[in-house]
Amino acid sequence: MSSILLKPGFAAARLARPTTLLRPLLASHFSTTPSAQREIQSVIVVGAGLMGAGIAQVAAQAQLNVTMVDLSPDQLQKGRDIIAASVRRVAKKKFPDDEGKQSEYVDRTWSFIETGTKAEAVVAGADLVVEAIVENIDTKQKLFMSLDAAAPKHTIFTSNTSSLPIAEIAKVTSEDRQARFAGLHFFNPVPAMKLVEIVKTDKVDTETYQSLVDVTNRIGKTSVACKDTPGFIVNRLLVPYMMESLRIVERGEASLEDIDVAMKLGAGFPMGPIELSDVSKVCLPVNFVGLDTLKSIVEGWAREGKVEPAFVKPVKQLTDLVAKGHFGRKTGKGFYEYVGPNGARVGAAKK
Repeated sequence: MSSILLKPGFAAARLARPTTLLRPLLASHFSTTPSAQREIQSVIVVGAGLMGAGIAQVAAQAQLNVTMVDLSPDQLQKGRDIIAASVRRVAKKKFPDDEGKQSEYVDRTWSFIETGTKAEAVVAGADLVVEAIVENIDTKQKLFMSLDAAAPKHTIFTSNTSSLPIAEIAKVTSEDRQARFAGLHFFNPVPAMKLVEIVKTDKVDTETYQSLVDVTNRIGKTSVACKDTPGFIVNRLLVPYMMESLRIVERGEASLEDIDVAMKLGAGFPMGPIELSDVSKVCLPVNFVGLDTLKSIVEGWAREGKVEPAFVKPVKQLTDLVAKGHFGRKTGKGFYEYVGPNGARVGAAKK
């Protein structure tokens, strides 16, 4: 396999793992029904950022053969560092009093992970591709167009996008591939969050959907199904909620602090909506938050015209903050101000 980098120190464990990478090749050679449901054993994760690394980790923990792909060795190393820290935490939680079992668990997880810099070079052995790259539809389309030509007919393509239409991403692939192309939307942090949204286009077939249900169950997640509509389920409800909280502030009906307190103490939410809109995606189990991305999603929905206009009506203060480069906790200022390396909140931002 070209452009493959093995995790140092895990060669022996890698050789000892089940030789399941050959299964898709043998199956595709003998099968005349590529849409027939088959067990997913080999997964390619494209993107070694926070989401991609998390997806690779949970798949490997479930003893699926994983190849994590990114453009450069540096990006792959960052992804491996994310996995290394996370899998150690998982091992300590599973075996709090047994360092030997912790080490064994970590080693076994790594034995199911390879890395590479060329997705086209490794996709020939894939049952499932999970894309977790930048939220840009042109970039995603270029990736899937190149993979479509290189992947076996049975390979299922999925995108982890939280905001882009799956059908639009998939339309650059063949008609046969579009029957095996769906959204597979994980939530951050992937190892901790139990939900996966399976997003079905009008073209996806029943076997593909059931294969995705099965693999999400295998990696310990709960799946929900939804159609290919803006925001799917979680974000479709969450974005209007956050935007309306900002409109209440804009109309002068309540302060941002009181809105957040009201929703925490009155509705039992762990964070208020304005706190939530301010934090970056590293800090909370929602994929897109941060004022810049919130604004971008709302504007995208408005252009599509598939969401009620009242839900995507602009908020001037949000527009002004983004224009000034104040994106929330990740920049130190949004609706609130933050200080220190951990972004401790110090109060409402001065206008």
